[in-house]
Amino acid sequence: MFKNRAEAGKLLAKKLLQYKNNKAVVIGLARGGVPVAFEIAYELCAFLDVALVKKLGAPIQEELAIGAIVDGKNPQIFLNNEIIGHLNIAKDYIDEIIKIKLSEIRKREKIYRSGKDRIDITGKIAIVVDDGIATGASIKVVIKSLKSENPKKIIVAVPVAPIETIAELKREVDEVIVLSVPENFYAVGAFYDDFSQTSDEEVISLLDKANDNLCFIKP
Repeated sequence: MFKNRAEAGKLLAKKLLQYKNNKAVVIGLARGGVPVAFEIAYELCAFLDVALVKKLGAPIQEELAIGAIVDGKNPQIFLNNEIIGHLNIAKDYIDEIIKIKLSEIRKREKIYRSGKDRIDITGKIAIVVDDGIATGASIKVVIKSLKSENPKKIIVAVPVAPIETIAELKREVDEVIVLSVPENFYAVGAFYDDFSQTSDEEVISLLDKANDNLCFIKP
């Protein structure tokens, strides 16, 4: 059980000290992954960036993810074809929800980045961080996007995740670091005392605070 996202980030940072002062780029999934990523970036003196991801919800059951989309230098879409086929979801619906979510991502990107460019991770160590993983749909699409930018290494670091998802991720990246692998995983928030929603204002503040710190190495 973690007190909050900040505590989880500090604990993860201890597992990543070998990458301190190594020009790593820590990438937090917005919004909840950013407070975790901030603590890691602060400890490692690494640059902090944000990955803007939106889950694609099923018709009527929006909380049921049928995929995810991330906007980056190379926008990527992940679709769970098994669920899509089982629910017989029409292609027109999928095309429309992708269009809507991509528009939402780009609006939020303008707010978070304030016109600044994304961090170039080519040839660098990319540490992908979230506050926890359930199905892995969001983080998988981020990994797919990052691979297209040719980083030196991709590491996934999260406080909690189910063993099945970890096994899948280990086949996709160079290293996976997880603090807690519960036998009975049911929801990420169940492993936090405080899992209150992260606001846009907090994300912006943490990005500014991290990247204004002289300790942080500019890529």
